[in-house]
Amino acid sequence: MSRLLLHFSSSPMANEDDSPSSAEPSQQSQDENSERYMVGFIIANIVGLKYYSGRINGRELVGLVREPSNLYDENAIRVLNTRSLQVGHIERAVAAVLSPLIDSGKILVEGIVPNTRSTANRFRIPCQVHVFAKLEETADVKSAISRAGLVLISDSDTSFGLSEAVVVKERMGGGGEKKSVDKIFKLVDENVKQKEKMVEVEAPREVIKSELFAHQKEGLGWLLNREKDGELPPFWEEKDGDFVNVLTNYRTDKRPEALRGGVFADDMGLGKTLTLLSLIAFDRYGDDASTSTEETFDVGEKKGRKRGRGKSSESGGARKKVKSQKTTLIVCPPSVFSAWITQLEEHTVAGCLKVYMYHGGERTDDVNELMKYDIVLTTYSTLALEEPWEDSPVKKMEWLRIVLDEAHTIKNANAQQSKAVCNLKASRRWAVTGTPIQNGSFDLYSLMAFLRFEPFSIKSYWQSLIQRPLGQGNKSGLSRLQVLMATISLRRTKEKSSIGLPPKTVGTCYVDLSPEERQLYDHMEGEAKGVVQNLINNGSLMRNYSTVLSIILRLRQLCDDISLCPPELRSLTTLTSIEDVTDQPELLQKLVAILQDGEDFDCPICISPPRDIIITRCAHIFCRSCILQTLQRTKPSCPLCRGSLTQSDLFNAPPPPEAPDNDGGETKPSTTSSKVTALLSLLMASKQENPNTKSVVFSQFKKMLLLLETPLKAAGFTVLRLDGAMTVKKRTRVISDFGKPELTGPVVLLASLKASGAGINLTAASRIYLFEPWWNPAVEEQAMDRIHRIGQKQEVKMIRMIARNSIEERVLELQQKKKNLANEAFKRRRGKDQREVNIEDVVALMSL
Repeated sequence: MSRLLLHFSSSPMANEDDSPSSAEPSQQSQDENSERYMVGFIIANIVGLKYYSGRINGRELVGLVREPSNLYDENAIRVLNTRSLQVGHIERAVAAVLSPLIDSGKILVEGIVPNTRSTANRFRIPCQVHVFAKLEETADVKSAISRAGLVLISDSDTSFGLSEAVVVKERMGGGGEKKSVDKIFKLVDENVKQKEKMVEVEAPREVIKSELFAHQKEGLGWLLNREKDGELPPFWEEKDGDFVNVLTNYRTDKRPEALRGGVFADDMGLGKTLTLLSLIAFDRYGDDASTSTEETFDVGEKKGRKRGRGKSSESGGARKKVKSQKTTLIVCPPSVFSAWITQLEEHTVAGCLKVYMYHGGERTDDVNELMKYDIVLTTYSTLALEEPWEDSPVKKMEWLRIVLDEAHTIKNANAQQSKAVCNLKASRRWAVTGTPIQNGSFDLYSLMAFLRFEPFSIKSYWQSLIQRPLGQGNKSGLSRLQVLMATISLRRTKEKSSIGLPPKTVGTCYVDLSPEERQLYDHMEGEAKGVVQNLINNGSLMRNYSTVLSIILRLRQLCDDISLCPPELRSLTTLTSIEDVTDQPELLQKLVAILQDGEDFDCPICISPPRDIIITRCAHIFCRSCILQTLQRTKPSCPLCRGSLTQSDLFNAPPPPEAPDNDGGETKPSTTSSKVTALLSLLMASKQENPNTKSVVFSQFKKMLLLLETPLKAAGFTVLRLDGAMTVKKRTRVISDFGKPELTGPVVLLASLKASGAGINLTAASRIYLFEPWWNPAVEEQAMDRIHRIGQKQEVKMIRMIARNSIEERVLELQQKKKNLANEAFKRRRGKDQREVNIEDVVALMSL
């Protein structure tokens, strides 16, 4: 590292997890994409106008945001205009009725101000609050509102047709005003044509010593143009001397600020990191670099006008900001740290860029120290930890630029890490991800919140303008989203790039189970079908989600190696109801032990792999920090089943077994594992073709990685292992060792799928084996792209290993369903299309 000006704030992070901490439960995984129907609307006053600077016009959509931390009213609902400026609050009597329904997830609300002269009233403005609910909960919602004495006007009332609700329908259907689908598609075409004519820009040679590919030079030109762009943001137009948002009808005489940044979504493996380093190099040595890049300022000193607007603008009040003229903050998962350092060493001239690694217990608390560097590199989890700290130096700083690497990490907008990055100050903001949409279009909302792209950074606006029209199949939602992404994002695929990567072939190896494996599998699948069918018949399948998941998980483990599912854990398949578990805490711990070995389930609060696993008496699994924070609420309940929950209802997961080093201990697979035998045959065949072939075997079961070491070593292979339990330092060493040219002979890297999915370069390998299929195809593709990327010189072959006539074949079918949704990208999104295994998916997986 001596040739880079690096500063490490501490020793390497020990087992720092890529998963986030969380502040509060999110129903995103279950409710955000669920189809909601308009129940009706309530006439309510917006009050407190004189206390806030926000202004609104007639026939304008407004944002309604819950404010449970309000010191004067825990039921408060804020009203925001298109610019995220607060206008006032919904009157207290109405908020007291709606807030509990909002907090429980039963309703979503949107607002529109009628086209009347009353918008000039100094004290209050009437607002129509539109209420949306799931079809099965409509009657309960209507009853709750009626019992409270509020008048809910529905489409069966004669006054509905005369109301501003018709405007909402017109807007969402695209048929109301002249801003039609044709006009929007015209904008898309213009943007596409503009991108086709992108100019290539050379990186500053004073800093960047590597030659950029043509597509990287074009990307650099696009990034620079976006940062200098002075055009109006999408959906704004100048009219009669004012500026009007054509979607919300908001009018102002102040020109909206240009959006300096966007979504850099090039396919994985196309060299986004080098392109971004070239962008940063322009801060010092580009044509536009100014003399102010060398300045540093003391805390509280003001230089120029502060940029950046949003919900978090100055929530701290007394907190002083320091504006940096040159420092870029890069936020990434811990696994990507080594990738950034490697890229810096490989592509930049020694001593040109100063880099500070901001993590660990000894990181600086001096904001002026951070300002000395060109790049400050930190993790999402570090920022989540510091989010409550008023004196955090990263919060004091107004950065020149913030880059979110692997930006899909913040797809859950309610997670603490997402809130932390959204609250940071910067002049320029970039969300960088090769997979901007993994599970559905709602993934993009959190990116809009980070970019502070108004009004889409306000959740209620996103719901009304994008998400709900998409869910209902209306063209307006699709066209708006296309305009949005065409304007602020850049995405090129490997197929359309000019880098000339070697070909990649994908095949499937179907494995026949041995008679012993088949007998055990068929017996357990038969029992599992009985359990699942009983849960479906009782209507309790989703309440027993963890139990169902454990059953599916064990069937999948049997396809790999029967030793993954020992006899003492097979008894759980006989459970027919959740009560059988809740009365036996030791069975709860066994359930956790089963789930703990896999990587394919997430905490439903932070939507990430659980950290420090807790299982509830109602058999749902969460991160410890997530569920404990949930229980601090006034009426604590399970975020999934809404059942009453206290700390006495939580059970600790047993500690995971220590993973031995590569040279320590032996873990033997069963002697009859058909998949292990098939893998050895494939590897031996590859070895005969080229004795120096390097291969990567991906598995999502940590124990399976250990089981494979012994037979592979016995067959003469050099074996390395990479999993999420390793420290960052050890991960970096393993990746470095794997890539060394002097490591000759047949080498196999046994890799955890998720630990290898972000920011890892494994181009030394040319053979990939997926030992079992993953639910989400995006995760598989991300791992494959660690091998098939810039720097790969050999043809890449990837083989999926599938047990024939098993649940694995049905997982492939589920994968294809999710791929179709991702390819269509922005078409209909219904509740059944969520990332979780729902009833329809379970029926298909169990072949019921």
